[in-house]
Amino acid sequence: MSEKEPQNILKGVQHVILILSGKGGVGKSTMTTQLALSLVQAGKTVGVLDVDLCGPSIPRMLNLENNDVHQCSEGWIPVYTDPSKKLGVMSIGFLLQNRDDAVIWRGPKKNAMIKQFLTDVVWGSLDYLLIDTPPGTSDEHITVVENVKNVNPDGAILVTTPQGVALSDVRKELSFCRKTGIPILGIVENMSGFVCPNCTVSQYPDLYIVMPCTGLYMQECTNVFSTGGGESLAKLCSVPFLGRVPLDPRLTQCVEEGKSFAEVYHDTPAQKAMTDIVDKLLVQS
Repeated sequence: MSEKEPQNILKGVQHVILILSGKGGVGKSTMTTQLALSLVQAGKTVGVLDVDLCGPSIPRMLNLENNDVHQCSEGWIPVYTDPSKKLGVMSIGFLLQNRDDAVIWRGPKKNAMIKQFLTDVVWGSLDYLLIDTPPGTSDEHITVVENVKNVNPDGAILVTTPQGVALSDVRKELSFCRKTGIPILGIVENMSGFVCPNCTVSQYPDLYIVMPCTGLYMQECTNVFSTGGGESLAKLCSVPFLGRVPLDPRLTQCVEEGKSFAEVYHDTPAQKAMTDIVDKLLVQS
């Protein structure tokens, strides 16, 4: 067996999870980074592999831009968020001279790069490796699946927004997972309603209700993109529903500034929903 096969390079990784979305713009990379940070807050060591080659946003979201990738005798060393090395990241974004540089590659070159990421990055011992994939069901996904199946990945998390167009694309992701033999860990409904972060109980006491997704007392949720579609699809397709994450401008701000939403706004509905999703993942594993 070659030393450049994933079975060897990922032997210290306990759990491998793919993050998928049927279409772009549903917050897949945001979910990946915030789930990673929440897992770290839960005491886990985590790696994030960004194989969205044409839209590598993970370095910016984790405030790691302008970092260089170094090599050792075994391969590439991930870029870590802090000296504790609890969260490591690998992305093509580290290999570009400028964040605005376009990756204009044909399929074979993309596939070769993804395979190199999966066989040459020295993760060491990890509790979780989250793989952020491009939207859709392209040949890049097939490359990822073919290279991780031999390490028995836990499965995939599918990220969607509540509206019908996104849900239609998620059905294709469900079909992709089933045809390729990847277990489905569950569906996350992102951008599920909006709660104003500036309103307080004293200002609007009549607007506070118990949210069914979290069991929390909070302001009434305005369903910008409707709601409940992800949960309905999960029931229809007999897969777990992991939870709803509401829109929160503070989450967007944290993503833009490369901050951990889990640390800065740990008591918000969005973070409590994220924590609930992480708790369900920990139970599954």
